[in-house]
Amino acid sequence: MLDSETKRRIDTARDILVGKVPDPKSQVEQITIALIYKFMDDMDAEAEEMGGTRSFFASDYEQYGWSKLMAPNMGGFDVLTLYSEAIQKMNFNPGIPQLFRDIFKNAYLPYRDPETLKGFLKVIDDFEYDHSERLGDAFEYLLSVLGSQGEAGQFRTPRHIIDFMAEIIDPKKTDTIIDPACGTAGFLISSYKHILKHNSTNYDPKQDRKTYENGHAPAAERVVNGTFYRGDRLTPDDRARLAGNIIGYDISPDMVRLSLVNMYLHSFTDPHIVEYDTLTSEDRWNEFGDVILANPPFMSPKGGIKPHKRFSVQSKRSEVLFVDYIAEHLSPTGRAAVIVPEGIIFQSGTAYKQLRKMLIENYLFGVVSLPGGVFNPYSGVKTSILLMDKTLAKKIDNIIFVKIENDGFDLGAQRRPKKGSHLPQAVKYLKDYIQCVRSGKEFVAENIPNLLVVEKEKIGENGDWNLSGERYRKVTISKSSYPLVPVGSFYRAQVKSIDPRLSPEDNFELWSIPACDKGSPEILKGAEIGSQKKIVYPGDVLLSRIIPHIRRAWAVQENPNGYCQVASTEWVVFSSTEVVPEFLRRALISDVFHERFMQTITGIGGSLSRANPKAVADIQIPLPPLEIQKEIVAEIESYQKIIDGARAVVENYKPQIQIDPEWPIVALGDIATVASSKRIFQDDYVPNGIPFYRTKEIVELSQGNDISLELFISDEKYNSIKEKFDVPKNGEILVSAVGTIGISWVISDDRKFYFKDGNLLWIKGFDKVLPDYLKHVLDDIFLNNMEKYIFGAAYKALTIITLKQFEIPLPTIETQNQIVAQIEKEQELINGNKELIQIFEQKIKDKIASVWGD
Repeated sequence: MLDSETKRRIDTARDILVGKVPDPKSQVEQITIALIYKFMDDMDAEAEEMGGTRSFFASDYEQYGWSKLMAPNMGGFDVLTLYSEAIQKMNFNPGIPQLFRDIFKNAYLPYRDPETLKGFLKVIDDFEYDHSERLGDAFEYLLSVLGSQGEAGQFRTPRHIIDFMAEIIDPKKTDTIIDPACGTAGFLISSYKHILKHNSTNYDPKQDRKTYENGHAPAAERVVNGTFYRGDRLTPDDRARLAGNIIGYDISPDMVRLSLVNMYLHSFTDPHIVEYDTLTSEDRWNEFGDVILANPPFMSPKGGIKPHKRFSVQSKRSEVLFVDYIAEHLSPTGRAAVIVPEGIIFQSGTAYKQLRKMLIENYLFGVVSLPGGVFNPYSGVKTSILLMDKTLAKKIDNIIFVKIENDGFDLGAQRRPKKGSHLPQAVKYLKDYIQCVRSGKEFVAENIPNLLVVEKEKIGENGDWNLSGERYRKVTISKSSYPLVPVGSFYRAQVKSIDPRLSPEDNFELWSIPACDKGSPEILKGAEIGSQKKIVYPGDVLLSRIIPHIRRAWAVQENPNGYCQVASTEWVVFSSTEVVPEFLRRALISDVFHERFMQTITGIGGSLSRANPKAVADIQIPLPPLEIQKEIVAEIESYQKIIDGARAVVENYKPQIQIDPEWPIVALGDIATVASSKRIFQDDYVPNGIPFYRTKEIVELSQGNDISLELFISDEKYNSIKEKFDVPKNGEILVSAVGTIGISWVISDDRKFYFKDGNLLWIKGFDKVLPDYLKHVLDDIFLNNMEKYIFGAAYKALTIITLKQFEIPLPTIETQNQIVAQIEKEQELINGNKELIQIFEQKIKDKIASVWGD
């Protein structure tokens, strides 16, 4: 299991590189090369200790040994020259395995800054390994930064989703396991760990289930209660079979290289990862798997894929071909779990329907709907997991649908941990279902939230074979007392288009998504608009169908200037005399409508994911009589006026200190000590104890928010730190120096904690200035003069030297107290306005919910 210290060191290594190597993939490559370099030297040192000889750094390559590189007498440029030369020549080193030589193939140092390199190598030097397992965990964490989309539409699958899929499919030690688009080999590693766990004498199924369900530990985790699952029940023959039966393909040579390293560092000395185009090559068509786990890339190139003719479903779409390939390459008892975009679930094209029919009749037993933000911050694409089992499929006449609304993380860009994950319960329900089918017992699904069992006959009755579970739910979508009407009945039948560029000097009123966020349309010249647009009219209601801009809806207003009003082609246009525009707009952004809207999302890869207008048209909304609609709108608008007024107060408020020219102005460094915590590498973080705060925790605390911590220091370690170094005390100030620069926090309680070096600056040792007054002065400086104090090209930061130079107005303590009291009084009023906004926003939500009958 990845320990917190190793994770912190990798984060530090990336922090050092980010100014010189901004691309995450290049950062991974540089850290990979350095870790392998150090690991090879560690293995040489271990061989010497056991009476053997060095093999990696021997003969002509002895000069490149790690100890030579880190020698105290080496200057910065000496290290730069030696390291750069070493990584370029290591590809030709006859003393290292071909796999390692491939890692160093075409390796080079992309920067020439000796100080950056020395700092980076010092962090790498602190890594120590008694075997490759720990390095493997470190490398696996390092690969997590490769979440961004690749050229072929790859998105790295979150670890907890991989483990969830492995837990359901349950790979066995005798299975052949394949991932036909393996990326960094995450599914293969998870399958291997799952097998190790189930073949360890210390494995207790009850305890494992309790740990997973209560703490949401990864299902394939190798550590429970501090004990490693080493697979001690596996015989040498079992291990040899496993080594040959875990196989991965990938079209990208870069991904193949990373997979090879990942597999090697997880004890696979001869990993079976090959560069292979699964969709166009026939060379490995006759290789079948007992288990296939995958999240294939689903972006089709312009013109589509040009596959060979052996697929059952003829298509040029990669998502269709990959799912077809996986189904057809299962052994007679094969099982599979594959992540798919929503197009597979409900697209109406012939190939999609043919594929779904084939799956339902021969392979599929379940569909798991994932939240739309699982791949955030890299994509908001909506996905599902198809569950296949050829043996099970022959025994069932139904499909189980499971909807995951909470995967243990929020759906924002930061993906912060969130309580109440649905994954453990989903595992339980799916395993119970599988067990019932295999034993011939009845599985009862009634009254289980987010779970549905639907007969295959019902799914196929209209020929669409749609796999959206919610459409088969027998309950009504609303308890509303008003009639339900499909929103498609409000679609404007014909929407004319215009190219504003043909009238370059004319003014246009553009209803764009950015303008929607700002609250008013843009007035632009035709030449500034740049593409064809839809013509819209007052009373039209616009709904965005692009996934990054969901829950945006606008009612087009009268234009007093008479300009032509135009809108982006990504808006869906509504217009009807039967509905009040503002009522319709509110209905379109309501919770109930949004939930159903998200089920219509399709598309993945290079283009933005978007809702299918035909599917959106089927969503029903309650439609009160026009007079009642107007009453509802009037009530909501009265609430909105209060919200707008309160928000204007909040947004325009800036605490101000009226500086008297008679006050002395002093440098912060003359009245306080400005420092940063000294770095201490801890070896034993514990589940509870003294909090270890990083910048993000300080930012949250400074804003009065609750925080969830991952790192804690044992009391014993904390006390040793306290004896050796000072730690923050009440009344002292921490200032964020990178990222959210300038956020400050006055320590105002008796909590004890330790914080990370470098990213936070520490102001202490002052007696001529009140902490709260100093914070207000700092806030004012950062608000009005940020650019003056922040330096760095690619990596901006606030330095200790700069902070010491801040000019601080220094009135008497009595005056400082008066200033602080006044600002606190003002902020109480601001907080009251914030609370007012929350209250009336909830009133609006409650009013709309009442229309739905909720």
